[in-house]
Amino acid sequence: MMKQWGVLFKKEWTESVRNFKWLWLPVVFILLGVMQPLTSYYFADIIENFGGLPEGAVLDIPPPSGAEVLAGTLGQFSQIGFLVLVLAFMGTVAGEKSHGTHLMVLVKPVSYFNYLTAKWVHILLISLSSFVVGFAGAVYYTALLIETVPVNNVLSGGAVYALWITFIMTLVLCLSALFRSTAIVAFGSLGTALLMSVLSMYTPDLMKWSPGMLSSHSQMLFYSGDTGDGFWVSLAMTIVLITGIMTLTIYMFNKKEVAGHTE
Repeated sequence: MMKQWGVLFKKEWTESVRNFKWLWLPVVFILLGVMQPLTSYYFADIIENFGGLPEGAVLDIPPPSGAEVLAGTLGQFSQIGFLVLVLAFMGTVAGEKSHGTHLMVLVKPVSYFNYLTAKWVHILLISLSSFVVGFAGAVYYTALLIETVPVNNVLSGGAVYALWITFIMTLVLCLSALFRSTAIVAFGSLGTALLMSVLSMYTPDLMKWSPGMLSSHSQMLFYSGDTGDGFWVSLAMTIVLITGIMTLTIYMFNKKEVAGHTE
């Protein structure tokens, strides 16, 4: 079983190397991570040079705190970063199903569990690695240009946000395995992330359990080192949902493929 899983994982790894995903995804996150502290530090100069202020006007904008910069960086990741990750991996299974190439693998005595979990671990490895290098760039330039945020706050906040990424990428794999249309995968994943984030922002008392609260909790860790109410509920529910989504995906994928072969 482990040997088979290793072969499947190596296949995914090789394809991502050929597609340069191991290069351009980290580069995108590094650019997003570095952009926030740089624009925060030079914001007054940018406005002064391109804002068309009246002659003699003085623009006095207090510099943001390091925690505000890191929180803004997560905002960039939640918008542009998620979009890039979803577009990169929406065809993980759906693309193979639409071209029929998955049958070349599954026609052999291959476990559906191994097939899907190898893809899942591969997706998470690239996504979380890209996040780590991008976030590290943000932390470095924030410390260099703005101020240093306590290491414990940075590590704990980053770890909580990494779980939010894990949830979204698990959902991407689930939809990709159950639908042939990559458009459905993209809209379903991004729509769910957006809906959870908006509901968590405007109705936090009702959404204490939601994975969408993890982003807010991670930002609070940057500011104070403490999480808000409902953190452990949100954390536990996210882990339960990730486990449930993967279990359901494997079951439904197995059922659909077996039904397809018997027709």
